[in-house]
Amino acid sequence: MSQRPVHIGFMSFAHMHAASYAHSVATRPDTVLVGIADINPSRAQQMAAQFGTRAFADYDTLLAHPQLDAVVICSENVRHRELTEMAAAAGKHILCEKPLATTVADGEAMIAACRNAGVQLMTAFPCRYSPVMQRMKAMLDSGDAGEIVAIRGTNRGRNPGGWFIDKAASGGGATMDHTVHVTDLMRWMLQDEVKEVYAEISNGISHADFDDVGFLSLTFRNGVFGTLDASWSRPKSFPTWGDVTVEVVTERGTVSMDMFAQNLVLYSDKTNSVSWHNWGGNMDDGLIAAFAKAIAEGSPVPITGEDGLRAAEVALAAYRSAEINLPVALPFK
Repeated sequence: MSQRPVHIGFMSFAHMHAASYAHSVATRPDTVLVGIADINPSRAQQMAAQFGTRAFADYDTLLAHPQLDAVVICSENVRHRELTEMAAAAGKHILCEKPLATTVADGEAMIAACRNAGVQLMTAFPCRYSPVMQRMKAMLDSGDAGEIVAIRGTNRGRNPGGWFIDKAASGGGATMDHTVHVTDLMRWMLQDEVKEVYAEISNGISHADFDDVGFLSLTFRNGVFGTLDASWSRPKSFPTWGDVTVEVVTERGTVSMDMFAQNLVLYSDKTNSVSWHNWGGNMDDGLIAAFAKAIAEGSPVPITGEDGLRAAEVALAAYRSAEINLPVALPFK
């Protein structure tokens, strides 16, 4: 007998990643897109029409749908806790966009709410499902590359504008937005935790009241150190939105990964611009597939709320480090 597809709804389309996740949910054979709820009704209606599903009047109506198994939360960062607690109280499993939370207290409350309700909380770190990243992870796990000595990462991008530069909604700027992905990859590769963070953070590109430059140095418990450029340093004219690169220095050599190097270059007379269009594996679909599989089987989600909190904690410690111009020890309170 074939397994029943996992029925998934969306709570907010505020985050740009929501559309890609929704496309996967709507088109995969193991998932059903139940509908979309949003505090912006016109946005919910527009997205529902785009993906051939239903726009719900509010979050409570969506959560009360009798077939709903799980939700994807793609709201502004500061609303993650509120929506997670609503979904957990309704008994729905949750895939929450990164960063999991903008304070340690919020992240801990989200994890506790899901644990107490007996539902799963997964953090949306799709970079783990990039085929080239998985190949790097397998190589390192096999031992062929030897012991890891250091890691250098980047997650540079364009300034996304909108609520991302409103600290009341986002919890920060580039450092909050872009630290967590590569920090999670480093933790995943090392199977270890960050013990100290030193950061240089500024608004040196736009000179506005949010940070757009973030350089972090991370020291792990096992002695490995890592560096991360989390800046919004791509100009508007750059061919793509950003990048994720990782260079791992080992006792035997160096292993490098450029997550978005597979692309087609488009020279458009319509837009008078050059753009890069990625091809190859779909890491967002890999994320949705892993979430759906865990819910269907009742097995633990592969990227937990704790994973999300540990990565967010690094970003929060980075802000504190930049403020006092000193390294900050973790755990961070």
